[in-house]
Amino acid sequence: MNLDLSPRDLAFRDEVRAFLSENLSPLLRQAGSLTTSVFTDKEWSIAWQRILHAKGWAAPAWPVEYGGAGWDDMQRYIFSAECARAGAPGLSPMGLKMVGPCIMRYGTPEQKAFFLPRILAGEDYWCQGYSEPGSGSDLASLQMRADSDGDDYVLNGSKIWTTHAHFANRMFCLVRTKFDGKPQQGITFLLLEMDTPGITVAPIITLAGEHEVNQVFFDNVRVPKSGRLGEENQGWTVAKYLLEFERGGSSAPGLKVSLARLRAMAASEAGDDGEPLLRDPHFRARLAAAEIAVEAVEMTEHRVLSALSAGDNPGPASSMLKVQGTETMQSIDELAIDIANHYAAVYQPESRAPGANAEPVGPAHSLVAMPRYLNNRAASIYGGSNQIQRDLMARLVLGL
Repeated sequence: MNLDLSPRDLAFRDEVRAFLSENLSPLLRQAGSLTTSVFTDKEWSIAWQRILHAKGWAAPAWPVEYGGAGWDDMQRYIFSAECARAGAPGLSPMGLKMVGPCIMRYGTPEQKAFFLPRILAGEDYWCQGYSEPGSGSDLASLQMRADSDGDDYVLNGSKIWTTHAHFANRMFCLVRTKFDGKPQQGITFLLLEMDTPGITVAPIITLAGEHEVNQVFFDNVRVPKSGRLGEENQGWTVAKYLLEFERGGSSAPGLKVSLARLRAMAASEAGDDGEPLLRDPHFRARLAAAEIAVEAVEMTEHRVLSALSAGDNPGPASSMLKVQGTETMQSIDELAIDIANHYAAVYQPESRAPGANAEPVGPAHSLVAMPRYLNNRAASIYGGSNQIQRDLMARLVLGL
Protein backbone atom coordinates (compact mmCIF):
# COMPACT_ATOMS: atom_id res chain seq x y z
CA MET A 1 0.00 0.00 0.00
CA ASN A 2 1.59 3.26 -1.18
CA LEU A 3 0.71 6.13 1.16
CA ASP A 4 2.43 8.82 -0.90
CA LEU A 5 0.18 11.28 -2.69
CA SER A 6 0.52 11.48 -6.46
CA PRO A 7 1.37 14.85 -8.08
CA ARG A 8 -2.30 15.09 -9.09
CA ASP A 9 -3.44 14.51 -5.50
CA LEU A 10 -0.91 17.02 -4.15
CA ALA A 11 -2.21 19.65 -6.56
CA PHE A 12 -5.77 18.90 -5.47
CA ARG A 13 -4.78 19.17 -1.81
CA ASP A 14 -3.22 22.58 -2.45
CA GLU A 15 -6.39 23.71 -4.25
CA VAL A 16 -8.53 22.64 -1.28
CA ARG A 17 -6.23 24.39 1.20
CA ALA A 18 -6.36 27.61 -0.80
CA PHE A 19 -10.14 27.47 -0.98
CA LEU A 20 -10.48 26.86 2.76
CA SER A 21 -8.08 29.66 3.57
CA GLU A 22 -10.09 32.10 1.45
CA ASN A 23 -13.64 31.04 2.31
CA LEU A 24 -13.60 29.70 5.86
CA SER A 25 -14.29 32.77 7.99
CA PRO A 26 -13.08 33.06 11.62
CA LEU A 27 -16.69 32.73 12.79
CA LEU A 28 -17.21 29.52 10.83
CA ARG A 29 -13.92 28.14 12.19
CA GLN A 30 -15.09 29.02 15.70
CA ALA A 31 -18.39 27.26 15.08
CA GLY A 32 -16.45 24.17 14.04
CA SER A 33 -14.18 24.26 17.07
CA LEU A 34 -17.10 24.69 19.49
CA THR A 35 -19.18 21.86 18.05
CA THR A 36 -19.65 19.22 20.73
CA SER A 37 -21.22 16.40 18.71
CA VAL A 38 -21.45 15.01 15.18
CA PHE A 39 -23.90 17.78 14.29
CA THR A 40 -23.03 21.45 14.04
CA ASP A 41 -26.02 23.73 14.66
CA LYS A 42 -28.06 24.34 11.53
CA GLU A 43 -27.18 28.05 11.30
CA TRP A 44 -23.49 27.33 10.78
CA SER A 45 -23.65 24.07 8.86
CA ILE A 46 -26.06 25.52 6.28
CA ALA A 47 -23.96 28.69 5.95
CA TRP A 48 -20.89 26.58 5.16
CA GLN A 49 -22.86 24.25 2.88
CA ARG A 50 -24.02 27.17 0.74
CA ILE A 51 -20.44 28.33 0.29
CA LEU A 52 -19.43 24.83 -0.75
CA HIS A 53 -22.46 24.51 -3.02
CA ALA A 54 -21.50 27.67 -4.88
CA LYS A 55 -18.11 26.04 -5.55
CA GLY A 56 -19.71 22.71 -6.52
CA TRP A 57 -18.18 20.95 -3.52
CA ALA A 58 -21.20 20.37 -1.24
CA ALA A 59 -21.52 16.69 -2.18
CA PRO A 60 -18.07 15.16 -2.76
CA ALA A 61 -19.45 11.62 -3.17
CA TRP A 62 -22.39 12.43 -5.44
CA PRO A 63 -22.15 11.71 -9.17
CA VAL A 64 -21.73 14.73 -11.42
CA GLU A 65 -25.09 14.02 -13.06
CA TYR A 66 -26.82 14.87 -9.77
CA GLY A 67 -24.72 17.94 -9.03
CA GLY A 68 -21.94 16.24 -7.10
CA ALA A 69 -18.22 16.91 -7.30
CA GLY A 70 -17.54 13.57 -8.96
CA TRP A 71 -14.32 13.07 -7.01
CA ASP A 72 -12.56 9.75 -6.60
CA ASP A 73 -12.00 8.08 -3.23
CA MET A 74 -8.61 9.73 -2.64
CA GLN A 75 -9.90 13.21 -3.43
CA ARG A 76 -12.79 12.75 -1.01
CA TYR A 77 -10.39 11.61 1.69
CA ILE A 78 -8.07 14.56 1.08
CA PHE A 79 -11.01 16.98 1.20
CA SER A 80 -12.28 15.50 4.46
CA ALA A 81 -8.82 15.63 6.01
CA GLU A 82 -8.20 19.23 4.99
CA CYS A 83 -11.62 20.37 6.28
CA ALA A 84 -10.86 18.73 9.63
CA ARG A 85 -7.45 20.37 9.85
CA ALA A 86 -8.88 23.77 8.94
CA GLY A 87 -11.62 23.49 11.58
CA ALA A 88 -14.55 23.69 9.16
CA PRO A 89 -18.00 23.10 10.65
CA GLY A 90 -19.50 19.76 9.72
CA LEU A 91 -22.39 19.51 7.28
CA SER A 92 -25.50 17.63 8.36
CA PRO A 93 -25.16 14.09 6.99
CA MET A 94 -28.91 13.42 6.94
CA GLY A 95 -29.55 14.86 3.49
CA LEU A 96 -26.20 14.80 1.70
CA LYS A 97 -24.82 11.49 2.95
CA MET A 98 -27.86 9.46 3.91
CA VAL A 99 -31.23 10.07 2.26
CA GLY A 100 -29.71 11.70 -0.85
CA PRO A 101 -27.93 8.51 -2.02
CA CYS A 102 -31.08 6.51 -1.23
CA ILE A 103 -33.16 8.81 -3.44
CA MET A 104 -30.61 8.34 -6.23
CA ARG A 105 -30.90 4.55 -5.89
CA TYR A 106 -34.62 4.04 -5.18
CA GLY A 107 -36.34 7.31 -6.07
CA THR A 108 -38.66 7.93 -8.99
CA PRO A 109 -37.54 10.43 -11.65
CA GLU A 110 -39.93 12.96 -10.07
CA GLN A 111 -38.48 12.42 -6.59
CA LYS A 112 -34.92 12.79 -7.86
CA ALA A 113 -35.73 15.96 -9.79
CA PHE A 114 -37.45 17.55 -6.77
CA PHE A 115 -35.40 16.49 -3.75
CA LEU A 116 -31.79 16.23 -4.91
CA PRO A 117 -31.30 19.89 -5.95
CA ARG A 118 -32.94 21.04 -2.71
CA ILE A 119 -30.65 18.83 -0.63
CA LEU A 120 -27.57 20.15 -2.43
CA ALA A 121 -28.55 23.80 -1.98
CA GLY A 122 -29.48 23.37 1.69
CA GLU A 123 -33.11 24.27 1.02
CA ASP A 124 -34.26 21.12 2.81
CA TYR A 125 -32.93 20.11 6.22
CA TRP A 126 -33.65 16.47 7.06
CA CYS A 127 -34.02 14.39 10.20
CA GLN A 128 -34.14 10.61 10.55
CA GLY A 129 -37.24 8.81 11.88
CA TYR A 130 -35.85 5.38 12.75
CA SER A 131 -35.59 4.64 16.49
CA GLU A 132 -38.70 4.28 18.61
CA PRO A 133 -39.29 3.75 22.32
CA GLY A 134 -38.52 0.04 22.66
CA SER A 135 -37.04 -0.24 19.15
CA GLY A 136 -33.49 1.09 19.12
CA SER A 137 -30.82 -1.36 18.01
CA ASP A 138 -33.58 -3.86 17.14
CA LEU A 139 -34.91 -1.65 14.38
CA ALA A 140 -36.99 -4.44 12.82
CA SER A 141 -39.26 -4.36 15.88
CA LEU A 142 -40.54 -0.83 15.15
CA GLN A 143 -44.28 -0.39 15.63
CA MET A 144 -45.21 3.04 14.28
CA ARG A 145 -48.03 2.18 11.94
CA ALA A 146 -48.97 3.59 8.56
CA ASP A 147 -52.47 2.58 7.48
CA SER A 148 -53.41 2.89 3.83
CA ASP A 149 -56.27 5.31 3.12
CA GLY A 150 -56.72 6.10 -0.56
CA ASP A 151 -53.75 8.07 -1.84
CA ASP A 152 -52.37 8.58 1.69
CA TYR A 153 -50.86 6.70 4.59
CA VAL A 154 -52.18 7.62 8.05
CA LEU A 155 -49.35 7.54 10.61
CA ASN A 156 -49.70 6.95 14.35
CA GLY A 157 -46.91 6.40 16.86
CA SER A 158 -43.65 8.10 17.78
CA LYS A 159 -39.95 8.32 17.00
CA ILE A 160 -37.25 9.04 19.56
CA TRP A 161 -33.65 10.36 19.67
CA THR A 162 -34.52 12.27 16.50
CA THR A 163 -31.52 14.53 15.98
CA HIS A 164 -32.31 18.11 14.90
CA ALA A 165 -36.02 17.39 14.36
CA HIS A 166 -36.65 20.89 15.77
CA PHE A 167 -34.63 22.34 12.87
CA ALA A 168 -35.78 19.98 10.12
CA ASN A 169 -38.44 20.67 7.53
CA ARG A 170 -38.36 17.09 6.24
CA MET A 171 -37.98 13.58 7.67
CA PHE A 172 -37.15 10.21 6.15
CA CYS A 173 -39.04 7.71 8.19
CA LEU A 174 -39.55 3.96 8.64
CA VAL A 175 -43.13 2.88 9.32
CA ARG A 176 -44.94 -0.43 9.62
CA THR A 177 -47.41 -1.16 6.85
CA LYS A 178 -47.74 -4.90 7.49
CA PHE A 179 -48.01 -6.65 10.85
CA ASP A 180 -47.84 -10.32 9.90
CA GLY A 181 -44.92 -12.36 8.59
CA LYS A 182 -41.25 -11.49 9.12
CA PRO A 183 -40.88 -8.08 10.81
CA GLN A 184 -38.44 -6.84 8.16
CA GLN A 185 -40.96 -7.51 5.39
CA GLY A 186 -43.60 -5.13 6.69
CA ILE A 187 -41.60 -1.88 6.81
CA THR A 188 -42.01 1.03 4.38
CA PHE A 189 -39.70 4.02 3.81
CA LEU A 190 -41.44 7.41 3.66
CA LEU A 191 -40.37 10.99 2.92
CA LEU A 192 -42.55 13.52 4.74
CA GLU A 193 -42.85 17.18 5.64
CA MET A 194 -42.38 18.14 9.28
CA ASP A 195 -45.13 20.81 9.22
CA THR A 196 -47.78 18.20 8.38
CA PRO A 197 -50.75 18.48 10.80
CA GLY A 198 -50.55 15.97 13.64
CA ILE A 199 -46.74 16.04 14.07
CA THR A 200 -45.45 17.25 17.45
CA VAL A 201 -41.76 17.66 18.29
CA ALA A 202 -40.87 17.40 21.98
CA PRO A 203 -37.31 18.28 23.06
CA ILE A 204 -35.04 15.86 24.91
CA ILE A 205 -32.30 17.71 26.80
CA THR A 206 -29.09 15.69 26.90
CA LEU A 207 -26.73 15.14 29.82
CA ALA A 208 -24.65 17.96 28.34
CA GLY A 209 -27.61 20.30 28.82
CA GLU A 210 -28.09 20.66 25.07
CA HIS A 211 -31.17 20.41 22.86
CA GLU A 212 -29.98 18.17 20.06
CA VAL A 213 -32.40 15.25 20.07
CA ASN A 214 -36.17 14.99 20.29
CA GLN A 215 -39.17 12.71 20.48
CA VAL A 216 -41.56 13.14 17.57
CA PHE A 217 -45.23 12.19 17.93
CA PHE A 218 -47.57 11.31 15.06
CA ASP A 219 -51.32 11.60 15.58
CA ASN A 220 -53.29 10.64 12.45
CA VAL A 221 -50.68 12.24 10.21
CA ARG A 222 -51.55 11.96 6.53
CA VAL A 223 -48.59 11.40 4.21
CA PRO A 224 -49.15 11.10 0.44
CA LYS A 225 -48.11 7.76 -1.02
CA SER A 226 -46.08 9.74 -3.53
CA GLY A 227 -43.67 10.26 -0.62
CA ARG A 228 -42.88 6.56 -0.44
CA LEU A 229 -39.30 5.67 -1.41
CA GLY A 230 -39.19 2.23 -2.97
CA GLU A 231 -41.99 -0.31 -2.84
CA GLU A 232 -44.47 -0.75 0.01
CA ASN A 233 -43.20 -3.23 2.62
CA GLN A 234 -39.68 -3.08 1.10
CA GLY A 235 -38.37 -0.25 3.28
CA TRP A 236 -35.96 -2.55 5.08
CA THR A 237 -33.95 -2.86 1.87
CA VAL A 238 -33.77 0.93 1.55
CA ALA A 239 -32.86 1.30 5.23
CA LYS A 240 -29.98 -1.18 4.95
CA TYR A 241 -28.65 0.69 1.93
CA LEU A 242 -28.78 3.96 3.89
CA LEU A 243 -26.86 2.46 6.82
CA GLU A 244 -23.92 1.81 4.48
CA PHE A 245 -23.56 5.59 4.25
CA GLU A 246 -24.28 6.31 7.93
CA ARG A 247 -21.41 4.05 9.00
CA GLY A 248 -18.97 5.20 6.36
CA GLY A 249 -16.59 8.13 6.30
CA SER A 250 -13.14 8.97 7.63
CA SER A 251 -12.50 9.73 11.28
CA ALA A 252 -8.70 9.74 11.48
CA PRO A 253 -8.21 13.38 10.36
CA GLY A 254 -10.59 14.64 13.04
CA LEU A 255 -8.99 12.41 15.67
CA LYS A 256 -5.55 13.80 14.79
CA VAL A 257 -6.88 17.34 15.20
CA SER A 258 -8.25 16.33 18.62
CA LEU A 259 -4.84 14.92 19.59
CA ALA A 260 -3.11 18.15 18.61
CA ARG A 261 -5.62 20.06 20.75
CA LEU A 262 -4.92 17.71 23.67
CA ARG A 263 -1.18 18.28 23.41
CA ALA A 264 -1.66 22.06 23.44
CA MET A 265 -3.96 21.80 26.47
CA ALA A 266 -1.55 19.54 28.36
CA ALA A 267 1.37 21.85 27.61
CA SER A 268 -0.45 24.81 29.19
CA GLU A 269 -1.91 23.07 32.26
CA ALA A 270 0.07 22.12 35.36
CA GLY A 271 0.01 18.68 36.95
CA ASP A 272 0.16 17.87 40.65
CA ASP A 273 3.88 18.66 40.75
CA GLY A 274 3.41 22.10 39.22
CA GLU A 275 5.08 21.06 35.97
CA PRO A 276 3.19 21.04 32.64
CA LEU A 277 0.96 18.01 32.44
CA LEU A 278 2.59 17.07 29.16
CA ARG A 279 5.73 16.16 31.14
CA ASP A 280 3.90 13.81 33.49
CA PRO A 281 4.98 10.21 32.70
CA HIS A 282 1.55 8.70 33.43
CA PHE A 283 -0.25 11.23 31.27
CA ARG A 284 2.31 10.86 28.49
CA ALA A 285 1.75 7.09 28.48
CA ARG A 286 -2.02 7.56 28.11
CA LEU A 287 -1.52 10.14 25.37
CA ALA A 288 0.88 7.81 23.55
CA ALA A 289 -1.72 5.00 23.71
CA ALA A 290 -4.30 7.33 22.14
CA GLU A 291 -1.82 8.34 19.42
CA ILE A 292 -1.14 4.68 18.61
CA ALA A 293 -4.89 4.03 18.39
CA VAL A 294 -5.36 6.98 16.02
CA GLU A 295 -2.48 5.70 13.88
CA ALA A 296 -4.22 2.31 13.69
CA VAL A 297 -7.48 3.96 12.63
CA GLU A 298 -5.66 5.94 9.95
CA MET A 299 -3.90 2.87 8.57
CA THR A 300 -7.17 0.94 8.48
CA GLU A 301 -8.84 3.81 6.64
CA HIS A 302 -5.98 3.79 4.13
CA ARG A 303 -6.41 0.03 3.62
CA VAL A 304 -10.11 0.52 2.99
CA LEU A 305 -9.34 3.39 0.62
CA SER A 306 -6.83 1.22 -1.23
CA ALA A 307 -9.39 -1.59 -1.55
CA LEU A 308 -12.05 0.77 -2.84
CA SER A 309 -9.65 2.30 -5.35
CA ALA A 310 -8.92 -1.20 -6.67
CA GLY A 311 -12.63 -1.94 -7.00
CA ASP A 312 -12.70 -4.33 -4.05
CA ASN A 313 -15.23 -4.53 -1.22
CA PRO A 314 -13.64 -3.65 2.15
CA GLY A 315 -16.04 -6.08 3.85
CA PRO A 316 -16.02 -6.13 7.68
CA ALA A 317 -13.40 -3.36 7.84
CA SER A 318 -16.24 -0.83 8.09
CA SER A 319 -17.38 -2.48 11.33
CA MET A 320 -13.84 -2.45 12.65
CA LEU A 321 -13.49 1.24 11.83
CA LYS A 322 -16.77 2.02 13.59
CA VAL A 323 -15.49 0.36 16.77
CA GLN A 324 -11.93 1.70 16.57
CA GLY A 325 -12.93 5.24 15.66
CA THR A 326 -15.64 5.77 18.25
CA GLU A 327 -13.77 4.18 21.14
CA THR A 328 -10.59 6.10 20.35
CA MET A 329 -12.60 9.31 20.25
CA GLN A 330 -14.06 8.51 23.66
CA SER A 331 -10.60 7.87 25.12
CA ILE A 332 -9.43 11.25 23.80
CA ASP A 333 -12.49 12.89 25.40
CA GLU A 334 -11.56 11.32 28.74
CA LEU A 335 -8.05 12.77 28.51
CA ALA A 336 -9.52 16.21 27.81
CA ILE A 337 -11.67 15.96 30.95
CA ASP A 338 -8.59 15.10 33.01
CA ILE A 339 -6.74 18.11 31.63
CA ALA A 340 -9.67 20.51 32.19
CA ASN A 341 -9.96 19.19 35.76
CA HIS A 342 -12.53 21.10 37.86
CA TYR A 343 -13.20 23.59 35.03
CA ALA A 344 -14.80 20.74 33.06
CA ALA A 345 -17.71 20.76 35.52
CA VAL A 346 -18.65 24.41 34.88
CA TYR A 347 -21.88 24.66 32.87
CA GLN A 348 -21.57 27.71 30.65
CA PRO A 349 -23.45 27.29 27.35
CA GLU A 350 -23.60 31.06 26.83
CA SER A 351 -19.81 31.08 26.34
CA ARG A 352 -19.94 28.27 23.76
CA ALA A 353 -22.01 30.12 21.17
CA PRO A 354 -19.97 31.29 18.16
CA GLY A 355 -19.42 35.03 18.41
CA ALA A 356 -20.46 35.13 22.08
CA ASN A 357 -19.05 37.94 24.24
CA ALA A 358 -19.46 36.03 27.53
CA GLU A 359 -16.04 35.37 29.03
CA PRO A 360 -15.52 31.69 29.90
CA VAL A 361 -14.84 30.56 33.44
CA GLY A 362 -11.40 29.03 33.27
CA PRO A 363 -9.29 28.37 30.16
CA ALA A 364 -11.12 28.61 26.85
CA HIS A 365 -9.89 25.16 25.88
CA SER A 366 -11.94 23.66 28.73
CA LEU A 367 -15.24 25.01 27.40
CA VAL A 368 -16.23 22.00 25.33
CA ALA A 369 -14.43 19.23 27.23
CA MET A 370 -17.42 18.04 29.27
CA PRO A 371 -20.23 18.49 26.70
CA ARG A 372 -18.10 16.79 24.05
CA TYR A 373 -17.36 13.91 26.41
CA LEU A 374 -21.04 13.49 27.31
CA ASN A 375 -22.30 13.79 23.73
CA ASN A 376 -19.77 11.33 22.37
CA ARG A 377 -20.86 8.60 24.78
CA ALA A 378 -23.56 7.97 22.17
CA ALA A 379 -21.00 7.40 19.40
CA SER A 380 -20.57 3.74 20.29
CA ILE A 381 -24.36 3.27 20.04
CA TYR A 382 -25.60 5.17 16.99
CA GLY A 383 -25.08 3.84 13.47
CA GLY A 384 -25.14 0.28 14.85
CA SER A 385 -23.85 -0.26 18.39
CA ASN A 386 -20.26 -1.42 18.84
CA GLN A 387 -21.54 -4.69 20.32
CA ILE A 388 -23.43 -5.33 17.08
CA GLN A 389 -20.31 -4.44 15.06
CA ARG A 390 -18.27 -6.95 17.07
CA ASP A 391 -20.89 -9.61 16.37
CA LEU A 392 -20.61 -8.85 12.65
CA MET A 393 -16.82 -9.14 12.75
CA ALA A 394 -17.04 -12.40 14.72
CA ARG A 395 -19.33 -13.91 12.08
CA LEU A 396 -17.65 -12.53 8.96
CA VAL A 397 -13.99 -12.82 10.01
CA LEU A 398 -13.86 -15.58 12.61
CA GLY A 399 -16.81 -17.62 11.37
CA LEU A 400 -18.38 -17.78 14.83
